[in-house]
Amino acid sequence: MRLEGKVAVITGAASGFGRAAARRFVGEGAKVILGDIQEVEGKAVASELGDNAVFLKCNVTSEEDVAALVDAAVSNFGALDVMYNNAGVVGAVGPIAQTPLEEWQRTLDIHLNGSFLGCKHAARVMMSQASGSIINMASTAGLLGGQGPHAYATCKHGMIGLTKSLAREIGPRGITVNAVAPGFVPTDLTNDLIEDMQDTIIEMTSMRRLGTPEDVAHLTTFLASDQSSFITGQVI
Repeated sequence: MRLEGKVAVITGAASGFGRAAARRFVGEGAKVILGDIQEVEGKAVASELGDNAVFLKCNVTSEEDVAALVDAAVSNFGALDVMYNNAGVVGAVGPIAQTPLEEWQRTLDIHLNGSFLGCKHAARVMMSQASGSIINMASTAGLLGGQGPHAYATCKHGMIGLTKSLAREIGPRGITVNAVAPGFVPTDLTNDLIEDMQDTIIEMTSMRRLGTPEDVAHLTTFLASDQSSFITGQVI
């Protein structure tokens, strides 16, 4: 099993990409700390996964909450090998002239500041171990213009910049930092947005199908494994 003996923290683990990753990580031998603001759903995922999963309610805009996830990995399982900064929302939508500042700020707080806090506290533990993998959930919206709402795209561009910058800092310490950039993948978060465009999206996709959270989980499992130790600072 690729992740045998590893300990991971996953934010946004109650649904979508995070839930799929939690299932895959545990199936590959990892122990996981699951963080999400959705308490009922998060506890259900932890219950499904058994003794190898612990759920903590976490608002990623709170440094105290994010630090608690990292500390729980160490206190429950003795280490932190993987930090998967996945939590996100669609956030502010609409024309720029009509975007409320508070919705814009909330989107940045969850995506960009939440990932920063995950990186910060993961690095705190991983640097003392001289090992670990940090994975940030980016998007093709962070690589191309016009593939998402303004705030969402801005956050994803920022997360890619954070990934590359952090890899330069801590990569030499034995820690890989990479980002995953999926295209249009239906999840509980995006189903309504994608539904009306589904046929057009499929026509634009070489595989002629939409991706799935399980596809992304397969990729994050690779990035979390020792096999990916030569890859750092990349967007995949």
